[in-house]
Amino acid sequence: MEFFSVLSVESLFRFGLSTLILLLLIFSLRVGLHHSILEGVELAGDTRRRWSVNIRNILVFACLVGLTFIWAPHLQNTAVSLLAFALAFVIATKELLDCLIGSIFRTASRAYSIGARIEINGIRGNVVDHNFLTTTLLEIGPGQTSHQYTGRAMVLPNSLFLRYPLTNETYIKDYRLHIITVPLSIKDDWKLAETILLEAAHEECQAYLQDAKKKMKALEGKVWLDSPSVEPRVTVQLPEPGQITLLLRIPCPTSFPSRLEQAILKKFLTKFHFGQKFHIPSAIESTIEPALQNQIETVFAEP
Repeated sequence: MEFFSVLSVESLFRFGLSTLILLLLIFSLRVGLHHSILEGVELAGDTRRRWSVNIRNILVFACLVGLTFIWAPHLQNTAVSLLAFALAFVIATKELLDCLIGSIFRTASRAYSIGARIEINGIRGNVVDHNFLTTTLLEIGPGQTSHQYTGRAMVLPNSLFLRYPLTNETYIKDYRLHIITVPLSIKDDWKLAETILLEAAHEECQAYLQDAKKKMKALEGKVWLDSPSVEPRVTVQLPEPGQITLLLRIPCPTSFPSRLEQAILKKFLTKFHFGQKFHIPSAIESTIEPALQNQIETVFAEP
């Protein structure tokens, strides 16, 4: 009441009219931009969502700035009352303020954008929306090694980014380095498994290996780091007695890591099963007709 007592009816009408005009202008800009950019231009799904979210957030920020310029000059007479109100407001809305600060942190650090795959506090998924308070993910799981959607949407408060480390799995954008874990028994022929795994990886990755090298090289100039090798490679580990684990690292397009992993694993299992039975060296195996290989494997696989 004190605030309205220091303003005449004429001033209130003028300020209210200016506010209404600003809101109509912001709304018209959003409708116009959506129609001209998002509907009038052919864009990919992730790019369309990214533009939509950025336009919305920029216009909301512009609206807040405009309201501040309209009303701030007339708040001087109520500064003391507003200070007390602001203090109470901060105490009552601490969580909301943490979310706003988390949003500022995300923007300043450019931690992720629309379409990125992130993980925070055990929650993993693709970013489909973000605003000043929340970030929405399409969950991926189950577990940390899966690459399939669960069908659930997760809405995270931005305050989480101030409390937990965030992992961006798609930081390199077009390509990523993907790890495939293959557990073996100590009795298995791990050298044969390593050879077959590398052969399968080279066959599946050959189509885009050169492009991945160029992208990694471009990253070297961007972040001033030595670019990692994208050639498929296998690392042998002994996690516990009686077990051997082969870790295959491959370059992978960020859009379909699951399909590539499944293709490599299926080729590996087929050839490794055959090689374990007959111990045919790779050089000799390549000279055998594929049809004959299938016939031999079928005969010996029967009980």
